[in-house]
Amino acid sequence: MSLDDLPPLRDVLAAAGISAKKSFGQHFLLDLNITRKIARLANIAPGETVIEVGPGPGGLTRALLEAGAHVVAVEKDARFVPLLDDVAGHADGRLQVINEDALRAALPTGAAIVANLPYNVATPLLIGWLTGPLHPRSMTLMFQKEVADRIVAAPGSKTYGRLSVLAQALTDARIVMDLPARAFTPPPKVASAVVQLFPRPDRLCDDAVDRLQRLTAAAFGQRRKMLRSSLKPLGGETLCAAIGLDPSLRAEDVAVAQYVGMAALLGD
Repeated sequence: MSLDDLPPLRDVLAAAGISAKKSFGQHFLLDLNITRKIARLANIAPGETVIEVGPGPGGLTRALLEAGAHVVAVEKDARFVPLLDDVAGHADGRLQVINEDALRAALPTGAAIVANLPYNVATPLLIGWLTGPLHPRSMTLMFQKEVADRIVAAPGSKTYGRLSVLAQALTDARIVMDLPARAFTPPPKVASAVVQLFPRPDRLCDDAVDRLQRLTAAAFGQRRKMLRSSLKPLGGETLCAAIGLDPSLRAEDVAVAQYVGMAALLGD
C-alpha cells in the first residue's frame, strides 16, 4: 500500500463522522495542493525527522510523508488517531502518532517542526519552542494572520509586542504564505498565514533567554507605562542608561537589539 491509495480527506472525515471541535481550535486544511506547497516551503530533506502538531485527519501529514520525511505527529484529539494510524499503514514505518497534548509531550530535539497549529494553543506552543530545550532546526507554522503579523512586527507598530521580540531575537522570522479563510474546513473568521522561523546562528544562551523573557514580560505587561516605571523592579533607569536608552519610551518603541542589550545586564 502507498500514500496514493489513501481516499480523499473529505471522504475520510465523512466516513468517520468527524467534524471540527471549536474547543480545540480546529480548522482542517484539506486541499492537498496547499499542504504540498507548505511541505515544499519547509524544504524537508528525505529521511529528515519532522514534528507535526495538530495533524487532524492528516492532510499536511500526507504531504510531509510524500516529501520523504519521518513524521512525529502529535494529536490531542483521540478521534483522529485511527485515521492517522491508517495513514501510518501506508507510510512504510515513517509515521509515529502520539496521542498527547503537545504542550506536555516529549518530542525529539533538533527536528524541524511543520504544523497547521490549533488556534487556541498556537502562541504558547511557539513561545515554548522558542525558549525551551527543543531547539528546532526550523519551524514552518500556520497561524491566524494577526498572530503571524505580531511575530514579524517592527518596533513602533501596534502589533509589536513580547512575541515579536522573542521571535526576532532568537530566529529569523518571515511570512512565506497567506491563506484566506475559505481554504479551511470549517472556514475560520480570520485569514491565516504561514511563518517560517530559522534559529539565529548567534542564538542567545539559555540563561540569556530566561533574562529576556523576564525583561519582556515586565515591559509589555505594562506596555502603556514608560520603561522607567514598567522596568522599575528590574532597575529600569539603570538598565536604560547603560545602553543609552531614553527611559521615557514605552515598550513598543524599543528595538529587539535594545531588549537583548538590557537583558544581558540583568542579574540571575
